[in-house]
Amino acid sequence: MAKFVFQFEAVLKQRRAVERARQLAVASIERERLALEDAIREMQRQIVREKEDLREQLLAARDGARVDLRSVRLQAGASLDAVARTQRAVLQLAGVHSRLDAARLQLLDAATKRKSVEMLKERRFEEWKAEQAAIEGRMLDELSVMRAARKEESDVGGDS
Repeated sequence: MAKFVFQFEAVLKQRRAVERARQLAVASIERERLALEDAIREMQRQIVREKEDLREQLLAARDGARVDLRSVRLQAGASLDAVARTQRAVLQLAGVHSRLDAARLQLLDAATKRKSVEMLKERRFEEWKAEQAAIEGRMLDELSVMRAARKEESDVGGDS
């Protein structure tokens, strides 16, 4: 029996490779996004801790304890620095999100192109199967005709 050969198999293989590369690119950017989000969460926790420390120092002063202004100033500066770092990380995250959106669009495009070639392959395979069935049907008809002709010859030869 004949074997199905898809003439665009190399194209399909290349489309799969491109799609895989796009998947890896999306995964890489996704990892970067997750790392940035974790860093931002940690920075936010640090800001909360520093504000609580500052609040405790100021509340202690209200209770009559002596306030170390240098320490309070350093604490406030550290808190502002943490806020600035967090804002920079949020801006980086926005850039990562836009890169991620672009990478996802490229992945969608690659998947669409691969699927179109796969659909062509399926259609060609179905056409090939129908053609093979037609060939087999013609061969069976030919065998039936030959068998009938031999039977007729033997019937005619046996009558004489």
